[in-house]
Amino acid sequence: MIELAHFQILGAALFAIGAYGVLARRSAVLILMSIELMLNAVNVNLIGFAAFGDFTEAQKALGQVLVIFVITIAAAELALAIAIILRLYRNRSTVNMDEIDMMKW
Repeated sequence: MIELAHFQILGAALFAIGAYGVLARRSAVLILMSIELMLNAVNVNLIGFAAFGDFTEAQKALGQVLVIFVITIAAAELALAIAIILRLYRNRSTVNMDEIDMMKW
């Protein structure tokens, strides 16, 4: 039987993998993917708490609304970040974060 602890362990593992990806990777695209993984870890925890928590129906619905809000924010963040990464690639011919150290013309 799946319990709340299983969701918490899965969310913690996804968040840890995402944090490692942000800290260890050099490519801007891989860093962006790691940030998305961390946001999905938060979503897993929110759904777990909404499903297994001792809450009223309105509070459970609020958890699901928060998940939809996080997904919407993640989509907007992804679109903006991809546009910035494409612009950096066109200007500098690289997406390596070590080589993109100054934001000047």
